[in-house]
Amino acid sequence: MSIVSSLSPRALAAPESGIVELVNYARGREGLLPLWVGEGDLPTPEFISRAAMDALAAGETFYTWQRGIPELRQALSDYYNRHFEIRLPVEHFYVTGSGMQAIQIAVQALTSPGDELVYLSPSWPNIAAALEIAGARSLSVELQFEGGKWAVDLGRIETAITPKTKGIFINTPSNPTGWTATKQDLGDILALARKHDLWILADEIYARYFAGGRAPSFLDVMDEGDKIIFVNSFSKNWSMTGWRVGWIVAPPEMGQVLENLIQYSTSGVAQFMQKGAVAALDQGDDFVAANIAKAARSRDILCDALIATNRVETLKPDGAIYAFLKIDGVADSRKAALDIVDKTGVGLAPGTAFGPGGELFLRACFLRDPTQVAVAAERLCNYILKL
Repeated sequence: MSIVSSLSPRALAAPESGIVELVNYARGREGLLPLWVGEGDLPTPEFISRAAMDALAAGETFYTWQRGIPELRQALSDYYNRHFEIRLPVEHFYVTGSGMQAIQIAVQALTSPGDELVYLSPSWPNIAAALEIAGARSLSVELQFEGGKWAVDLGRIETAITPKTKGIFINTPSNPTGWTATKQDLGDILALARKHDLWILADEIYARYFAGGRAPSFLDVMDEGDKIIFVNSFSKNWSMTGWRVGWIVAPPEMGQVLENLIQYSTSGVAQFMQKGAVAALDQGDDFVAANIAKAARSRDILCDALIATNRVETLKPDGAIYAFLKIDGVADSRKAALDIVDKTGVGLAPGTAFGPGGELFLRACFLRDPTQVAVAAERLCNYILKL
């Protein structure tokens, strides 16, 4: 008998990431333009790294606050006051070892084995996998796609709700589609959650990457006492993907529960890393603004070129940092992604990695130098016009 066969069914059922499969296939190739993962091309800025290095040199290497150091929780409170126009006391904030861990902890807090959580698809695959590993069920509700644009159907969400449903996961602006809920959409979803006494798990990681300013948030429509948990990350805004630091915004009544879940998973984020995160929040607004402007320029370069081929069905996304492309003649996006990286050196993520509704699409992250994106766009257009 194989050793692997004796492992838990939940562990064995964890799917291989379709994104990581492509990355592992072509990582390190000469001339590669990697648009497959959700990160920019800049390293963490010096003022953030310096704060962490200074703390490390000062010996800040001991066990620390499970909920996050007081300075970071206060910096998060100040950040939300600046950018979300809301004053939340520090008791609402909990620091986690990445946005992914924030999702895992929220799933553990909200669901028991056999419970269900509804999510909108195509979606970043990790939410569904986190639910299944926890013993819960993930129920996808497909966004509607027409004329290159995505939209949500509230009726489809309500139809998916059963007596076992504990909540609704909403990622807006969306990875991978770029769909961004309007304030009306959010109000309608919140009303539906209230009607069925459900939690909302709100992933607003890309809230700052939105045409015209900050994207609508559940913070704009919620009332005190609404059952909403927000998950977020330092990865995208401040070029800190490798740091693995995130946060949760949740009702203070949940504080001990969330602290316990952090304790029994990672026992907290390293204090010197948290000092870097404080610097990101307190000093990083200009850096984030530059990242947002770069993404907008690169989005226009990539999408304009692809749309001009008349072989790609998409529109410039309103939010997030991705173009989700439907190319004429592509019926298997995994096979196409492998072929594209082999023939063009451009790494794209296959839509098959993003669940129901994504099978015919490819995702490109455009949070990169516009010059590099222009080269990638030219290579992709030449490939597409030869299909």
